[in-house]
Amino acid sequence: MRFNRMLLSTTLVIVALVIQVSVLARLHLPGAVPDLLLLTVLGLALVYGHTGGALIGFGAGLLADLAPPADHAAGRYALVLCVIGYLAGLAKPENGQLKSATGPMAVVVAAAIGSTLLYAGVGALVGDTAARHVGLGSLLFTAALYDLLLAPFVVPGIMALARRAENDPLAETGGSSKATDVSAGWLTSGTGLRIGSQRGGLRVRAAKARVARAGRIKGVKRL
Repeated sequence: MRFNRMLLSTTLVIVALVIQVSVLARLHLPGAVPDLLLLTVLGLALVYGHTGGALIGFGAGLLADLAPPADHAAGRYALVLCVIGYLAGLAKPENGQLKSATGPMAVVVAAAIGSTLLYAGVGALVGDTAARHVGLGSLLFTAALYDLLLAPFVVPGIMALARRAENDPLAETGGSSKATDVSAGWLTSGTGLRIGSQRGGLRVRAAKARVARAGRIKGVKRL
């Protein structure tokens, strides 16, 4: 991975982990805990692809395994996030565009459910049966619900930061480009509007207005 990717990924993962441990874990919500670290890995994987997603997921999971209060075997969550990051990276758009938020939302739900199942499965192999006592069905539902509610406020911003750090032309041109940024595709998918097309239409209308005024000044009859 390039240095800018490593620096940005490390910073975002550490910030997400601190918020996860110090804030979200203390909310005492019913069922699962909103997984900000998982959403961070998903946002980066959707930009960097499956290889970057796997590496970032492994590193983020290993930090989570070692961060207090660590109540499970080290490497357990690292394995989970490594697999999730790899699979999420496979959903990266080839052209860097997202025409609808349906795809990322489906990735978030699948990752929330898949990570919970995989974490519980690995725990069962090492003798941890905590998921059985809490209720696996409740964990799956609340994990998907919390992550889906939190995702629109986290994933688009992380994707935009990752694209900008890559010096991606789509990220630099922003809305004036024909190709909409992946993060903008999430936020505008519900309305069906494209900022670039709107600005392009305004420029065309402004040019036509200038030509019309010039024609009237010169006394040229326009049909």
